[in-house]
Amino acid sequence: MTDPHERIDTSKPHSARMYDYYLGGKDWFEVDRHAANAVIATYPTVLTAARANRAFMHRAVRTLAAEYGVRQFLDVGTGIPTKPNLHQVAQAVAPECRVVYADNDPLVLEYADALLRSSPEGRTVYVDADVRDDALIDAPEVREVLDLDAPVALSLVALMHFVPDDADPYGLVRRLMEPLPSGSFLVLSHVTNDFASPEDTSTAESLYNRGGTSLRMRSRKEIGSFFDGLDLLPPGLVTTHRWRADAPPEMEDTDVGFFAGVARKP
Repeated sequence: MTDPHERIDTSKPHSARMYDYYLGGKDWFEVDRHAANAVIATYPTVLTAARANRAFMHRAVRTLAAEYGVRQFLDVGTGIPTKPNLHQVAQAVAPECRVVYADNDPLVLEYADALLRSSPEGRTVYVDADVRDDALIDAPEVREVLDLDAPVALSLVALMHFVPDDADPYGLVRRLMEPLPSGSFLVLSHVTNDFASPEDTSTAESLYNRGGTSLRMRSRKEIGSFFDGLDLLPPGLVTTHRWRADAPPEMEDTDVGFFAGVARKP
């Protein structure tokens, strides 16, 4: 097995480390800071957007655990751990919750121990895997921790905009949802170009693409297609800060730049 230290490329920016920078974390390299600051120069609100997106994840997980009785979560594209992590939010509601984290970033793998500190009643496990790997759901760790005869919440938060059109992003989501039973949920957020000029959209996508990470910003209509065949929970597909906000939103939609939704599989 390859040592994860040997796989970390510090010569190119990485989306997970850039996101950590946006969130005010410390697990990034100088190349990530330069790339992130270039994005900030084009999108000054990206820091607000990243934090609003993280808060959406917290509310969505808490809602599913508290109001819908979900006790199993599959979080794909986990990113660098930032407290509270998904399992901490879920297990604060129900300590018996079981969580599988999956990511293909070797830096995330280095910090996986932070994701494995489950409550005694529950379970967490980390899988080194890519969302584009159709075998993800059949990984031994997934099958060991999750009961696929019971509802599972699939979390794809701030992930699918890194999957280009030629990689069949809608098919990927559909294939991940297919093995999950009725009553399962999809939690998804995605950056949008609805509030940006074509020039700014092109600049942001180019900044990521030059660093080796594909970025495909999509419209609300395009993002909505990820939920085809599923039943969106109220309030539907909205900007992240408007999804069951804890308080009246103070931010504008243009400051957030993400659409998000939670949907149930019939």
